[in-house]
Amino acid sequence: MNDLLTDSFVSDARGGQTSRQSDIEMGRPIPQGNPDLGMEAFNKQIQDVEKQVDKLAELLKKLKDANEETKSVTKASAMKAIKKRMEKDIDEVGKIARGVKAKLEAISKDNLANRQKPGCEKGSGIDRARVNMTNALTKKFRDIMIEFQTLRQRIQDEYREVVERRVITVTGSRPDEETIDNLIETGNSEQIFQKAIQESGRGQVLNTLEEIQERHDAVKEIEKKLLDLHQIYLDMAVLVEAQGEIIDNIENQVTNAVDHVRSGTDALQTAKSLQKRSRKCMLISIILLLVIALIIILSILKPWKK
Repeated sequence: MNDLLTDSFVSDARGGQTSRQSDIEMGRPIPQGNPDLGMEAFNKQIQDVEKQVDKLAELLKKLKDANEETKSVTKASAMKAIKKRMEKDIDEVGKIARGVKAKLEAISKDNLANRQKPGCEKGSGIDRARVNMTNALTKKFRDIMIEFQTLRQRIQDEYREVVERRVITVTGSRPDEETIDNLIETGNSEQIFQKAIQESGRGQVLNTLEEIQERHDAVKEIEKKLLDLHQIYLDMAVLVEAQGEIIDNIENQVTNAVDHVRSGTDALQTAKSLQKRSRKCMLISIILLLVIALIIILSILKPWKK
């Protein structure tokens, strides 16, 4: 009976340890056998947000491709068409990004509320899975928002290079930094090209003037729209940091729990080993007592003398 009880406790301890270690895995899906645990609705929320984040990735690629296209544009009409496309895509990005941000914040609140359910307490397998999956998706969203800000900076840098090349092409000389800064800031290039207009005529320089002005307007508008996304990135960075601290606390609790289970398992194994040794010693003692008793009985009865 003692062996059965001991083996049962050891088995339970080992099973608990394995389960806890398995639960620690980041973002591991949890079986949905019990709908009361809230995982079915949670997984659907996560999938919906993932689709929106994937749409953002597609729009980011479209914007990058459009920016590459602007490098070879020399006509104001072509630049205007690209600007219109990019502005439309950026507006869509803003709409989706704000929706994703709101949904992730709502999911984080739901994670806290879900801890009130039995079996979903803080540090439980369900709770860790929800927090890990939410944090992983939030990081993915934050990283994409960082890429949009990187694209904004790239557009600014490349705009400066394009403007400088246009000035060199028209005037035949390299402009100084102050001239480039003024042109980027105002978009007014007619004064800079005054000499070229006098020498070549306004008609020949007009296309370049219009293209530079259109490019200036496009860059300023796109920069403004992309800058609006920067606040969403900042909010997501704060949320990721907060979720990271929650995960660290939970993982520390889990590690301590696993250590306690392991210590308990070792103690039970030691107790079982001592129990076996004790029973073995008892059996030997009984045998020795029986042998001694037999010797005493034989010495008293002395059956061999009969």
